[in-house]
Amino acid sequence: MTRWGLVIDILKCNACYCCFIACKDEYWENEYPPYTASQPRHGQFWMNLVKSERGKYPYIKVAYMPVPCMQCQEAPCIKSAENGAVYKRDDGIVVIDPEKAKGQRQLVQSCPYNTIFYNEESNLPQKCTFCVHRLEEGEIPRCIQACPTGSLIFGDLDDPDSEVSRILEKTSAEVYHPEWETAPSVYYVDLHKVTRHFIAGTVVYGDTDECAEDVTATLSHDIKSVKAKTNNYGDFEFDGLNAGKYTVTLEAAGYAAKSIDVDLKATEYLGSIVLNKA
Repeated sequence: MTRWGLVIDILKCNACYCCFIACKDEYWENEYPPYTASQPRHGQFWMNLVKSERGKYPYIKVAYMPVPCMQCQEAPCIKSAENGAVYKRDDGIVVIDPEKAKGQRQLVQSCPYNTIFYNEESNLPQKCTFCVHRLEEGEIPRCIQACPTGSLIFGDLDDPDSEVSRILEKTSAEVYHPEWETAPSVYYVDLHKVTRHFIAGTVVYGDTDECAEDVTATLSHDIKSVKAKTNNYGDFEFDGLNAGKYTVTLEAAGYAAKSIDVDLKATEYLGSIVLNKA
């Protein structure tokens, strides 16, 4: 049995909004019974784009996170619905019945990912369906079709030879908020670009006032440590970090080593760090 899923590569998303526009074009003033009523022109984001901006001037990292319905296998909206108004198909797609769900505003609040919207005109909660009407005709979802960068990869999670399965096997793709225990069918590559922190800095040689290239930067946390080298601008970066206490040590031949303690609560840019001759 096919189990549809989606892998989203955050680094490939450039916020072109083609996915959003394609979704709007597919559903605005278009009905696809028995799965969806038409989407209103404004106020609904079945494929939303969340912008993440980390760091501070002059060291800033920006990433974009496409957020559709997660098609949860343990969907809170199903548990919240009355009269079987929300159901999960055999292929894993969660559907809000456009007739049975009328008036059930509680479904909007039931979704922890905020991907259910209320259509005031139709008196109906609505969301992404992975374009199930297109799947039944052998077509792929419109957002996948419209993505110019390959950020959105769609396929059968139960087929080991599918592209989504191969990506999940070879990368550290993860679900958004696993602690919610909803078992999403949407996975993210490089999710840490949105959900975690980095420590970065720029190293300068004090005697020459030049960017310090190829300096060894060591990040220590508890009993673990990782190393990196500064680039030709003197920059180093450690990404994908959780909050906690870290130590950054900088070492270069002929210069006195320098250590900096960081109590990381949010992304931290340490600014220019000067290494002086030993």
